[in-house]
Amino acid sequence: QVKLIESGGGLAQTGGSLRLSCTDTSRDLPHYNVAWFRQAPGKERECIAAITWGSGHLRYADSVKGRFTISRDNAKNTVSLQMNSLKPEDTAIYYCAADREVEMPLQMTATAYDYWGQGTQVTVSS
Repeated sequence: QVKLIESGGGLAQTGGSLRLSCTDTSRDLPHYNVAWFRQAPGKERECIAAITWGSGHLRYADSVKGRFTISRDNAKNTVSLQMNSLKPEDTAIYYCAADREVEMPLQMTATAYDYWGQGTQVTVSS
């Protein structure tokens, strides 16, 4: 069972970049499909990117396509989210989520993932 920890959040200016990381204390993350979600105040949780355990399948929400890149390094037990060209509307708490079995096409709904981190705040100033 994974225990997920996110890091890398913080404050960025519009047009800037941040890189989020998700790791797992049990070192079992290479066996899990992983997704990044975000939730802004007063809004529903949104899946913005997902990746299969072997990196063979990637999916992005339209809201971040072309700006954000999800990747993983299984040797380092880490899944990353590179966020470029940040906008104020990217301000949210960002969560990584994982599950061993996710239906294809790669699911981007919260119910598809059983394990969640505590989240990291990303704030983009205008």
